[in-house]
Formats: sequence, structure tokens, C-alpha cells
Amino acid sequence: MSIDKTSAAVGTPVGNPDAAHDAVTAVDPRLLVREQGLKGYLAEFKRKMHAGDLGSIPVVVGLIVIAVIFQSMNSQFLSAENLNNIAVTMVATGMMAVGIIFVLLLGEIDLSVGSVSGVSGALVAVLSVTHGMNEWLALVVALVSGAAIGALHGFFFAKIGAPAFAVTLAGLLFWLGFMLQLLGENGTINLDGEGVVGQLTTYYFSDIAAAYGLAAVAVAGFFLSSFFDNRRRAAAGIPSRPLSDIVMRTVILGVIAFAAAAMFNQYKGLPLALVLFLVVLVITDFVLRRTAYGRKIFALGGSVEASRRAGINVTAVRISVFALAGLFAAVGGLFWASKIAAANQSAGAGDLLMNVIAAAVIGGTSLFGGRGRTWNALLGVMVIVSIQYGLALEGIATPIQYMITGGVLLATVVIDSVTRKTQKTAGRA
Repeated sequence: MSIDKTSAAVGTPVGNPDAAHDAVTAVDPRLLVREQGLKGYLAEFKRKMHAGDLGSIPVVVGLIVIAVIFQSMNSQFLSAENLNNIAVTMVATGMMAVGIIFVLLLGEIDLSVGSVSGVSGALVAVLSVTHGMNEWLALVVALVSGAAIGALHGFFFAKIGAPAFAVTLAGLLFWLGFMLQLLGENGTINLDGEGVVGQLTTYYFSDIAAAYGLAAVAVAGFFLSSFFDNRRRAAAGIPSRPLSDIVMRTVILGVIAFAAAAMFNQYKGLPLALVLFLVVLVITDFVLRRTAYGRKIFALGGSVEASRRAGINVTAVRISVFALAGLFAAVGGLFWASKIAAANQSAGAGDLLMNVIAAAVIGGTSLFGGRGRTWNALLGVMVIVSIQYGLALEGIATPIQYMITGGVLLATVVIDSVTRKTQKTAGRA
């Protein structure tokens, strides 16, 4: 029996009209939202759950549970002051987690980011305080050094072929020793609290218009971006969200954004640290999702060999990703130095490295590569710092905090593993 391929492609088989009558036309499940309204949303939600496409749902639910539990234990947890402190404290770890997300998207790991962050703070302190260099110039030197260190790690991994785990583990030890050497016998160099680095975590936009203005810009930017993106998708003949869906999402974002703005204005105002973090998230998210470079990173995380055959310069992309990890580690180090107004021997040590990796993974970035967004850093670090502050309010000892954070990380990794198995079963991986 001969069937016209063109007719079959549009759902009109020529050879057997009776079979066509009983056939079920395949419909892209994403279009059900537009066709069936609320019923479509429920159907789409069930489809994603069955396919293991959990997205950020576990993290959001976790944040709600954390807030409810700690608020019931201590009424100060959701106070403007405590939430403001959480927002500022999470930026340093969050910045470093952004860099780690780029590395995890390749399916690799960077264990050196803690030590590199310590080197960053030490360089700024030594150059600006000890040697009297202009603080802006010292800051630039620190950031460039972080990127160069990351690129060096990437060179040994991508060009020489050494495992990233071993290279960055060696880097962890080497740069830790380098930081201690920089700080000298005293081990601590105090920074000017009114200087550039000092104000990274202490400066607030006290005018209430700043917080509300940022909220308005974020909501308007989200709506316009979604609206024009949908127009492009519709013009290309691919599934797009209905206007009602975009409006609903914009309203939800607006409620969250303006509620956060009101909270900040109840305390000191909008913190500069959070503004910088959000700007970084927007830029890096654009790079990953809207540029050829970002698509190459995802491609490498999916299959190195396929990427190489597609003409991607695997070595260059890998080196650049590790350079970005080093750069963001340096940025995080500057925020940590600002937080304590000093560079000391404990910088980059302790549980920092684990918290950075945990923030990326808890936020939804896969340890197996190829899945994640830089916004995952925000969600993940919110979970970690919220737990830390909640336990601190109750006076719970640090060892217990470590165990609870470890438990949350283990649960996240288990969810990630189960999700991948479910996706394979559903034919999506």
C-alpha cells in the first residue's frame, strides 16, 4: 500500500480513510494549556510529574516548609531584619555557585573555588592596604587573577587531559597555601569598611523608590521578554504560551517582587549586594539560554563526542568555563571579605566549598551535566542560608547544622537520580 508522505505528515493518510477516522491525532501536551485552561495546566503538571520533569518545584516547596517550620519556632525568622540578613549573607555563596553551575553543566566539578575565593580577598587586602594600591585597581587584579587561575585549571583538564577532580583538588591545596603566604605571619588584614569592597555588603539604597523601582523593572522586563519571545515562537509555528498564561506568571512574579521590596523598606532599604547578585543572574541566564556559547555548554554536558563532531571547540569551551568558575569564585571572595571587613586565614575554608556545590545542586542543577540554570544558585543558596539562620535563631550547634545541610543535599541528589531514571523510562533522556 502506498501512502503519500506529505499527506501523512499533516495527519491525512491516503491509503486507508477508515483508519484515519479512528486515528487519534497527536497533540503537543504543551498546547493543552492554551486549549483547556485550568484543566490543561493540571494535565501538563501530571505529564511533567510522570516524566520526571520536576523543575524547581521541590526547592520552592522546601523553602515554604522551611519558612513555616522556623517561623513557628521563632517569630523573628520572617522579620524584615532577619530576611534582610539572609539576603545579604547568601550573595557570596550564591556568586560562587553561579560559577560552579557552569562547571556542573559540563558534567565536571571544581573543588578549588573556596581557596580561589580566599586568594581574591587576600590579594585585595595586600595590594590596597599593605602596598597602598588604588582599591579599584586591586579589585580588578583580584578578579582577573581568579579568572586566570580557573583558566589554568581548565588548561590542565581540557588540554592535558588530567581529570578535573584531581586538578582542582590540587588547586584547592596550592591556592590555600598561596593565600596563607600572601597574608604572612599576622594572618589577618583589616579592610576599610567605607571602601569599595567594604561597602559591597554594607551599602543600602535607603530611598523606598529604589526597592519598588527594581521590582517594577523586574516585572515589566519579565512580561516584555515573555511577550516578545512568544510572538517569535508563534511566528515560527512552534508552541507558545497564551497571553493569559504570561499575565498570570507576571502577576505572581509581581506579588513576590513587591512583597520583597516592602520587606526591604521596613529595614534599611534595598541592599547593594542583592542587586549585584540579581544582575549577575540575569546576565548569566541570558548567556546560557540565548547565546551560541551557552548552547555549546549544554551540548558538551550532553555528549562530548557528539559536540566535537558538530564542530564545537571542546577545549576552548572547557577552559572558558573553568575560567568563569574562577572569576565567580573571586567575586564571592570579595563579598566574604566585605562581610567580615577583613582578609584572614580562614577565608575559603570550612564548609564553604560544600555549601557552594550544595547550593547549585539543591537549586536544581544536575550533577550529571546538561541540566540547570544559573537561577538555581538563588534557590539553592536561599535554602542553605535559611536553614543556617533558622537554626542559629534557636541556638542549635554548628555540628547539627552540618548534619541537616548534608541531609538536605543527600535528598536533593537522590531526587536528581530518581528524576533521571524516570526521564529515561519516559524516553526523555
